[in-house]
Amino acid sequence: MMNRRQFATRSLAAVAGAVLHQPFSHATTLLSGEQVPGSVPDSVIQKARFPEGFLWGVATASYQNEGAWNEDGKGESIWDRFTHTPGKVRGGVTGDVACDQYHLYPQDIALAKRLNQKSYRFSISWPRIQPTGTGAPNMKGLDHYSRFVDTLLAAGIRPWCTLYHWDLPQALEDRGGWPNRDLANYFADYAGILAKHLGDRITMWAPFNMPWAIAFMGYAAGSSPPCRSSFPDFLKAAHTLALAQAEAHRSIKAASSKATVGSAYEMAPAYPKTNSEADRAAAARYHAMNNVFFLEAAMKGKYPNAFIGEPPYEIMGFKPGDEKILYAPLDWVGLHYYTRRIVSDASHAHCFGGGFSGTEIESDSACARDPYTGLSAVMPTEGPLTEAGLEVWPRGIYDLVTQISKEYNHPFIEITESGCGYLDSPDEEHGRVPDSRRIQWYRETLAELARAIADGARVRAFHAWTLLDNFQWAEGYTERYGLIYTDFRNQKRTIKDSGYWYAKVAASNKLEV
Repeated sequence: MMNRRQFATRSLAAVAGAVLHQPFSHATTLLSGEQVPGSVPDSVIQKARFPEGFLWGVATASYQNEGAWNEDGKGESIWDRFTHTPGKVRGGVTGDVACDQYHLYPQDIALAKRLNQKSYRFSISWPRIQPTGTGAPNMKGLDHYSRFVDTLLAAGIRPWCTLYHWDLPQALEDRGGWPNRDLANYFADYAGILAKHLGDRITMWAPFNMPWAIAFMGYAAGSSPPCRSSFPDFLKAAHTLALAQAEAHRSIKAASSKATVGSAYEMAPAYPKTNSEADRAAAARYHAMNNVFFLEAAMKGKYPNAFIGEPPYEIMGFKPGDEKILYAPLDWVGLHYYTRRIVSDASHAHCFGGGFSGTEIESDSACARDPYTGLSAVMPTEGPLTEAGLEVWPRGIYDLVTQISKEYNHPFIEITESGCGYLDSPDEEHGRVPDSRRIQWYRETLAELARAIADGARVRAFHAWTLLDNFQWAEGYTERYGLIYTDFRNQKRTIKDSGYWYAKVAASNKLEV
């Protein structure tokens, strides 16, 4: 999940109320009778249907849920180091315990079954398997995930495994981190270990969660561990991650004949700020870098044109023959959706990185994000904002899914994350957690997804972010995305109204339940 920074609501007068000229689909327009910008009429929601066999699920991540940060031989991760550093996390908290899912997973999987879930996306902690990132596996770590997978299967839930959701072994960061090309082979070894031990039961594998964020947030923006700020390191890290994606793909396939390999890419539809050629080109560069950089590498063995001028291959550490290594076509495409972006050209800016304040939120700035892509991307505030500060814009998932479908010859698509942050608290007297805003967010977003499916997109699964309120990265415990309320004082779980609603949707394949 993404590192979200709270921010003051800003006015984007140049965007608000205007028709956005898109590089794809047709222009966003306000439907007649809409009361809220970007909202979906009830009539559309009431008609929405999902196909028989559609897989409803939830998504989670190891560091955000497991706790047990130093138990059973687990090594230190970069997130352990980060959260143990004073001043890094809101409220001075850590993920040392989080939801204690390392111990409470049978209870959580039973709750997922109660909510009629058929797919459970989880991640494995690399330092739990290889404490220093290399060498023989830690069998206690493997045994834990083996039990976890068996419990999912016993509940009739498909285990969906992300190999890496940001918790790099600290020992590998000490060797240079993702800018160090050697990590591609280390990661492939790790992937092979997992597929050998779990590949008889897991068929759904994704090497990385949000590889662009791993590279940019960790090595350029410096807002996530390891908190480095070097654009060349960002480019080197991106190339290593793309190589690692493909090498892991081959390792998994070699170890398990049942394996299918896909992705869990963060994506946001990019709309040009104006209809100028420069802004439309900038939006295309955003799409190439943020949305499909790693997808294109896997599918075609080359990077898309995300740069101004010639691609900086030398800085990236690109070597002859890397095209063949990068090529590892995915069996299906996984993507996240939260909100949209408005993109403008900043290729003539003389400053870089200005105003960047988080993965999901970039403030308006005269600066370019970096000297290589020459763009400025902002999150508009035309629609309402969630309490985590993200604009609610359901139409974005339709535009994004249909664009990916067209560009990649209608692949199978799985929505790997999608959700919203609201701080609704329990009604102790009635034993429930009313969170009507979350229900409405899902109703509108899923209605737009159903429309994409009706228009031909081969979407076969949707994973809500997330099952439980959890540790929200640098925001600590100040943001809640779960369908289930977690009381972090005693680890009590309470299903929210949205959880009960989502369970009915999963049982009926319709939104009016």
